[in-house]
Amino acid sequence: MFAAEIFMHRFLLSSAVRTLNPEEADWFYVPVYTTCDLTPAGLPLPFKSPRMMRSAIQFISNKWPFWNKTDGADHFFVVPHDFGACFHYQEEKAIERGILPMLRRATLVQTFGQKNHVCLKEGSIIIPPYAPPQKMQAHLISPDTPRSIFVYFRGLFYDNGNDPEGGYYARGARASLWENFKNNPLFDISTDHPTTYYEDMQRAVFCLCPLGWAPWSPRLVEAVVFGCIPVIIADGIVLPFADAIPWEEIGVFVDEEDVPKLDSILTSIPIEDILRKQRLLANPSMKKAMLFPQPAQPRDAFHQILNGLARKLPHTQRVYLQPGEKHLNWTAGPVGDLKPW
Repeated sequence: MFAAEIFMHRFLLSSAVRTLNPEEADWFYVPVYTTCDLTPAGLPLPFKSPRMMRSAIQFISNKWPFWNKTDGADHFFVVPHDFGACFHYQEEKAIERGILPMLRRATLVQTFGQKNHVCLKEGSIIIPPYAPPQKMQAHLISPDTPRSIFVYFRGLFYDNGNDPEGGYYARGARASLWENFKNNPLFDISTDHPTTYYEDMQRAVFCLCPLGWAPWSPRLVEAVVFGCIPVIIADGIVLPFADAIPWEEIGVFVDEEDVPKLDSILTSIPIEDILRKQRLLANPSMKKAMLFPQPAQPRDAFHQILNGLARKLPHTQRVYLQPGEKHLNWTAGPVGDLKPW
């Protein structure tokens, strides 16, 4: 789900917007691949990413003149970790660390979005997480299949490995979901992840998209692609590509504190509203905007990112530094982040 960093690079290498003349470039993309730093078990190590990112920026600033002209203000980075360029999956530690100082002038393309949050940089482009388009395409079933499941969810309710006391993970919303509805016949919820997961979503009316460690979830992508009305449980979330996807019209927003009332909230939605949301979700353009297909297609997530970058042009003159002028403090941040990669 962090793979947008790699696929964005692949897309740009063959894109018509790419120039080999840096003097005519509007933007410089820096592919650092922090998401490829994994434990032997294949789990991400975002808290080590600042060292890698700093080393990459030092390298490009020493090798080429372009970073130094703007202190990175015309550069962009894809940072699809849980809390973007705060580089940690636990919110408390992410907030404590803050956005990597080296990235304060750059544009961030990030999955994380939450209003008034230290880890959401002003001017960031919010994107969906990566979900495998070909795999989802292979699991499509007939659109005439009845939606016989009222509410569907598969995933963790408690993250015992990282949150043994069970109230920090998902700010308690997932635990509340399980405790209140595990025996409710309208709710098909479980930690089991069946091989029919994608097919089941296409048989469901509502797909729950609660926050996990961060507000966003790959279920948002899956729900839109499979025409299942997303029930978004993540206070203050900033959703991807709001100009292309009418989230208020296709989704249902439930406050985290209202999870115990979820059954009455969903059963009270008029059938006309449900049918209208389903008709909107059937629009292929919305599904396209949530996906990173190979090869790229018009109006897909890659092109939505390009639209976001284009809206930030032209760069104003104040972006360019005068000789000797600096905005970034290279020694700012935790001592551990200053170690070379």
